Amino acid sequence: MDKFDQAIITALRQNARKSVSAIAEEVSLSRSAVSERLKKLEQNGVIRGYQVLLSESQKDGVSAYFEIQHQCRNCADIVHLFQAVPEVVTCHGISGEMDLLVYVRTPSMQRLHEIREAIDANPAISKIKTHVVMSEWINNRQE
Repeated sequence: MDKFDQAIITALRQNARKSVSAIAEEVSLSRSAVSERLKKLEQNGVIRGYQVLLSESQKDGVSAYFEIQHQCRNCADIVHLFQAVPEVVTCHGISGEMDLLVYVRTPSMQRLHEIREAIDANPAISKIKTHVVMSEWINNRQE
């Protein structure tokens, strides 16, 4: 990949619906050159697809963050608890009073409650705080 391919990818990350003509103008290449490069990037698997990412307020279901404090010697000793829950999207070890930050996406508030209760029932869990996502203002993750 050269600087033009990088520039094309950058343009698409900013707006995946940007026209080939607009990208061509932005990266100083002809429309046909950009089309050819896009085709090669797709064929080589560099660009694997285009998707729509909805804001949290438009998604079905409920998303939440659990701040978790545990009594295990290491965070790695308790991670299996979260790996067993399919709704867990991420689990990060964090600094501060709490030990872990766990992000979950569930189909309903009832399911979120069930997951929280199951986590809280584990004797190694000292404290759990739940933060339900109400709105999403910025999401720069390249999912």
